[in-house]
Amino acid sequence: MATGETPVLDAITDINAVSLARTELDERSLLLVRIAALVAVDAPVASYLMHVGPGAEAGLTVDDVEDVLVAVSPIVGTPRTMTAAVKIAEALELAIRLGSEDTE
Repeated sequence: MATGETPVLDAITDINAVSLARTELDERSLLLVRIAALVAVDAPVASYLMHVGPGAEAGLTVDDVEDVLVAVSPIVGTPRTMTAAVKIAEALELAIRLGSEDTE
């Protein structure tokens, strides 16, 4: 049986920490690669949401994300690219809403 108060979140955090420790990519490049991977696996909105804050902190822009979508589109296909664009927009909207709730 899984242990801890948030075992799934804890496991995901641990996996990400190991990944970060084992790469020499700078933070910006790492986040661009991860966004491309999220598109490729048809990730849910929650996965994009986990990368919005760190992406903004690393200096990623909407143009950067659009460039990733253009770059991966020939590999993953139009339907997956369009789905990813919608999910990214939903994640950004959710992040903005959550951020505005924190300032109220």
